[in-house]
Amino acid sequence: MPSKISEDSQIIADEIHSAAIHLLRKLRREDSQSGLNSPRLSALSVIVFAGPVTLGDLAAAEQVRPPTMTRIVDALAELGFVIRSRNAKDGRSTYITATPAGRNLLMKGRERRVRALAAQIAQLKAEQRATLQDAARILKEVIASI
Repeated sequence: MPSKISEDSQIIADEIHSAAIHLLRKLRREDSQSGLNSPRLSALSVIVFAGPVTLGDLAAAEQVRPPTMTRIVDALAELGFVIRSRNAKDGRSTYITATPAGRNLLMKGRERRVRALAAQIAQLKAEQRATLQDAARILKEVIASI
C-alpha cells in the first residue's frame, strides 16, 4: 500500500519541478551557440556521458522511436560529432560513440551553461550560496532514488 504524501512534500515537489523547468529553459539560451537543435544536443549528451551506446538504447533514453533517432544520429555523424562502429560480439548491432569534436562541442556548451548559472549564484549572499549547495546535494540524493 503506497504511503500518503504530505501536503508540504507536494508543495516542495511542485516548486522544484517548476524551478527545474524554468532553469533549463533559461540555460538553453546558451545552447544556440552550438549550432545544434535541442534533440541533437540531448542525444549527443547521452552519447558523450553514457556511450558507446546502441541506437535502441539511445532512442529509449531520449524517449523517441528508433527511426527518429536514426535521423538524429545520421545528422550528428554527417557533422562529424559521432561515429558508428560494429559490435564485435554481435555484428547486427552498432555502437554510437562521440568523436573528439562532438565531446568538445558538448563540453563547451556545458561550460557556457554552468558559467551563466554561476554568474547568478555569485550574486547571492554567502549564506544563500551555502543553502543552495546543501539543496543541490539533497536534490541529487532524491533524484538518485527515483
